[in-house]
Amino acid sequence: MLFHLLQTEAVAQAVDSLVQEAAPVAAAPAEPVQMSESLFSMFTMGGPLMWVLLALSILAIYLIGRKWWMIKNASKIDSHFMQDIRDYLGEGKTKSAITLCRKYDNPVARMIETGIHRMGRPMADIQSAIENIGNVEVARLEKGLPLLATIAGGAPMIGFLGTVMGMVQAFFNMSKAGNNIDITLLSDGIYTAMLTTVGGLIVGIIAYFGYNWLTSKVSDLVYKMESSTLEFIDIALNEPAEKE
Repeated sequence: MLFHLLQTEAVAQAVDSLVQEAAPVAAAPAEPVQMSESLFSMFTMGGPLMWVLLALSILAIYLIGRKWWMIKNASKIDSHFMQDIRDYLGEGKTKSAITLCRKYDNPVARMIETGIHRMGRPMADIQSAIENIGNVEVARLEKGLPLLATIAGGAPMIGFLGTVMGMVQAFFNMSKAGNNIDITLLSDGIYTAMLTTVGGLIVGIIAYFGYNWLTSKVSDLVYKMESSTLEFIDIALNEPAEKE
């Protein structure tokens, strides 16, 4: 009986000692996980294709900003412009109408000025001259948009190429490691795959929405040009003016 009590006491002491040793470990607070990698280091982990995507993003933003500014300036014109042209031509003040056109640096004013210079000729010649100027103006406004569309379609493909290259790198590292496969061997390939995918999609989305937005702006301006052309044709038919 005495031996049993001693054995029980020894077990209790051993358990107490184990609990006291484990308590500090359990009580120690877990250190918060911090992101040690900066954005630039994450960018470089995406591989060389990330630099290509960066260049495409800069080019896309430049094209969007430049075309927006050009279209905005091309759309600036007085709402009473065509009515003033009608009044001047109705009164025979051709030079005043031309001066008014030259006051505005936009496609509508240049088209109307061309039509005024052709007044007195057959209507087909007037309309053809205005349409030629309109085609030139539209081509100038649309210049650069095909490149933006190419970026919108090409950037995700470049990102997908980076994804494939990253997976190839990951499987290559696995094959070289043999049976000693470690997750760190796959990290470089996975980083390349994921970062290039994200980068390609971001650039593609920016370029895609920018392209469609600018295209709609150009369409609105073309509609305004066509409306002004028809109005001028009506003026030329009903109120022919002699040059001052």
